[in-house]
Amino acid sequence: MARRQSLTRVAATAAVAAALVAGAAPATFAKSPVSQASGTCSQGATWKLKAKADNGRVEVELEVDSNRAGQTWAWTLRDNGTKVGSGSAVTVAPSGSFSVDRRITNRAGTDTITAVATHGTQTCSARVVFRG
Repeated sequence: MARRQSLTRVAATAAVAAALVAGAAPATFAKSPVSQASGTCSQGATWKLKAKADNGRVEVELEVDSNRAGQTWAWTLRDNGTKVGSGSAVTVAPSGSFSVDRRITNRAGTDTITAVATHGTQTCSARVVFRG
């Protein structure tokens, strides 16, 4: 009889714990805030810039689509004016686009993230404001 009561208590405790975890799940798995913008570059290419929270950092994704494979683009990312990434990327088939993904420090306050990508005389300028 004592053993049966002990098993009943264990089962009841497990049920309460499961209910608490289930109740906390929506807050734990809530979507992170995402800031995104898109636009057209100086000579017809298009850009998309997105920022979202990622484990205490900010995941930044820049995509430029020129519809021409094989173009080399120089790009720079800045957060509140501080350079947080730069390099070059080549557009690839079939879409003629490239993308850059970076995880950057989540600075205190609002992050204004800017991206500039250039190819020859074509310039893409992008900006998002991230409050994460």
